[in-house]
Amino acid sequence: MATFTGSDDLRGAEFSDVSLRGARFVRSSLSGVVMRGVEIDGADIDSPWLLEDDGSLYVNGVNVAPLIDAELNRRFPGRELRHAADPAGLRDAWDRLQEAWAATMQRVARMPPGTEDIPVDGEWTFAQTLRHLVMATDKWLRGAVLGIDKPYHPAGEPNAEYGTDGLDMSVFQKTKPSYDEVLEVRAGRVAMVRDFIAGTTAEQLQATHPAPDEPRFTVTTLDCLHVILHEEWEHHRFAVRDLDTIEAKALHAGEQDG
Repeated sequence: MATFTGSDDLRGAEFSDVSLRGARFVRSSLSGVVMRGVEIDGADIDSPWLLEDDGSLYVNGVNVAPLIDAELNRRFPGRELRHAADPAGLRDAWDRLQEAWAATMQRVARMPPGTEDIPVDGEWTFAQTLRHLVMATDKWLRGAVLGIDKPYHPAGEPNAEYGTDGLDMSVFQKTKPSYDEVLEVRAGRVAMVRDFIAGTTAEQLQATHPAPDEPRFTVTTLDCLHVILHEEWEHHRFAVRDLDTIEAKALHAGEQDG
């Protein structure tokens, strides 16, 4: 099986009369890729940033990005509030988001013990997802907005590129925390965002701060909260997707045993 990594430059490559059946593209740029006369039945594309900043995806001449956005809003009520721009709207957006997370947390609690540590197709486990959201809150609220010098909780889970981007991985613990610890830290970060939004003003939302990891650029408080909301909704979607897969596999195994 051929494997291409960041050291391989395939920009401008042309594939003609070849089979890419079963190929997997992870953290790769396919922007501007043109496909003609291709078979894509069963293809599974996940592009979290596609629906931000007026992204587009054309299938048979139709921009399907707005259709995808509308369908995700239907599946996840409250998601449509992620671009709220005033304190009242942000409070509502955060409350609706956490209602969705609470239902998913209850779902995991009803599933067999250890479900929170089951990975699906190489993706993060449910526990790792919660840890990453701790890290995201630390980065965009504690670090960027509040200016805390050492914002990261050791139990946080950095994104895959964090280390390869030359950032300090030593701030995160190498040993896996217990699920109870993850839940405790996560609850604290959820409350932190809630309390911050509850006390903010329209003027404070427009305050500027050095961008995390790119201090030569600036971001507003509102920008940072929007990133947190985006991270929360996207990773909630991933978590629900993987829980569905775990339950489907368990059901299939039970049918096989029966």
